Amino acid sequence: MTAIEDATLKLDPEEARRVRQERLERIGKWVLPLAIMVLAIWLWDRICVWNEIPQYILPRPGVVLQTLHNDARLLFSSLLVTLRITFLSLLLAVIGGVGLAVLFAQSKWVEMSFFPFAIVLQVTPIVAIFPLINIYVNNQTVKLLLCAWIVAFFPILSNTTLGLNSVDRNLRDLFKLNGATRWQQLRYLRLPAAMPYFLGGLKIAGGLSLIGAVVAEFVAGAQGQSSGLASRIIEAGYRLNAPRLFAALILISLTGILIFLVLSLVSHLILRRWHESALKQER
Repeated sequence: MTAIEDATLKLDPEEARRVRQERLERIGKWVLPLAIMVLAIWLWDRICVWNEIPQYILPRPGVVLQTLHNDARLLFSSLLVTLRITFLSLLLAVIGGVGLAVLFAQSKWVEMSFFPFAIVLQVTPIVAIFPLINIYVNNQTVKLLLCAWIVAFFPILSNTTLGLNSVDRNLRDLFKLNGATRWQQLRYLRLPAAMPYFLGGLKIAGGLSLIGAVVAEFVAGAQGQSSGLASRIIEAGYRLNAPRLFAALILISLTGILIFLVLSLVSHLILRRWHESALKQER
């Protein structure tokens, strides 16, 4: 008998049931998605076989994996180009979003004046903005970086601004009663309170920066100006090289998942000692 089972027997039936339920949920959180993924891949393969679909229309999973291995040097070199744009745009989004959010928190007049322009950037499709950027910006890297930044910027700005403005009023009054300056209130009260909101926006912006980089590369790649993964997808589509197209898509998807998991881990490590959302996950 294991130590866990022995501890479970000492609990009352309701508590034992809850412990078993939590254990099943922890296992199911990983097993169920993997099982569904394996089933989906198997169905994909069987559909190709049963319907005798040519590989230039829908390649089998094994062919895609083989292509990913054979074209690894080409695809991964293009992935590095895309990742460079992704991480640089995310870094600029963090710097610009947090800096502007702090400025908004210090002055309502500044927020009312400039926040509508941030909304305009967010709601305008990037494919509509890129032709203007293409006219006014000569450097190709700066073009892609600007497009990805526009996509990733708003979630960080919006979430951080919300966090800075969501400080408990009683705590704010307590700081004022003790003679805290605006800088001290920002440093010791408002920024720590906004941290969960910022990290939530960062997880969103991480995926959006990758999407923005890929979309910008698609537009630039259509003009023969890009060497990222999106340009490989366009090239494979023109050549009816479906296996390489699927391999590039899988690489983009896995990269997005990895970015989200890393940022989720960073968020958990920062919040686990004091914030309720992280404390519940550790129980």
